[in-house]
Amino acid sequence: MHSGWSWIAALAAGSIGCGHLRGGRADVQVPVRPASLEAQRDLELLLSPSVGLASPGDAVVRVVGPQMTCSGTLIAEDLVLTAHHCVVERGPGGEFTPALVDAAAVQVELGGDFLPWGNVGLKAILSPPCGEAGGRGDVAVLILERRLVGMPTLAVRDAPPRVGELVSPQGFGRCALSAEGIRRQEREGGAVSRVTPGTFEALASVCPGDSGGPVLDRATGEVVGVVSLSAMDYDETTRARSVFARVDPIPKLLAYGRLVADGADAADMPPLSCD
Repeated sequence: MHSGWSWIAALAAGSIGCGHLRGGRADVQVPVRPASLEAQRDLELLLSPSVGLASPGDAVVRVVGPQMTCSGTLIAEDLVLTAHHCVVERGPGGEFTPALVDAAAVQVELGGDFLPWGNVGLKAILSPPCGEAGGRGDVAVLILERRLVGMPTLAVRDAPPRVGELVSPQGFGRCALSAEGIRRQEREGGAVSRVTPGTFEALASVCPGDSGGPVLDRATGEVVGVVSLSAMDYDETTRARSVFARVDPIPKLLAYGRLVADGADAADMPPLSCD
């Protein structure tokens, strides 16, 4: 592998900091804005069919946490699919821990341009007991504090990825040599080269900030995976070995997300597993 590349676990997890590449992770200064009743009313107006601000691409969202920024996918009006490692606490050395961050400390930003046109908070985070450092199980469901009526969503495919099929990741990542600021990007992907019980691999161009973003089946537009790990240099056009977490083995996680969004208490449900 080229000496200028580094294998980055949680490749897109941009730690919140001063805006430069440090130790292979992009540091991005991002304010987290608290929601208010007035902001909620404004957001509902923006999403209304009469105004129609949301576009089909807005199903891909930006996830802003207390220590990192990632990408995610609206899979329902109140559910966002992202990477597990994007929503865990970091240890004193920057290592990923199994502990989830407080849901109240995470915001989902809406809109694909440099500045979001809306944001919404969370009421819960669900994840399996694995995957916090990337790879198998690196998936999480964010339950939004309210439904985003009128927002587009993407379907999660229940069939496994196949070697040879073409996939493309999307996200809000930015590499050091990227010409533009942080905005939603459709990355160059390629053919699936390897499939394991919890992951699949392909050559793809990925930048810090893309973690948690969707990996789409080019033929159908369905979500077949979540961006998890990648070998990256500083150029967003470089296609390198990337590992994506599969989404077909997680129907129970998605079902739990639906139940919690509808008012169930996650503590009352059987624990999730990585099997």
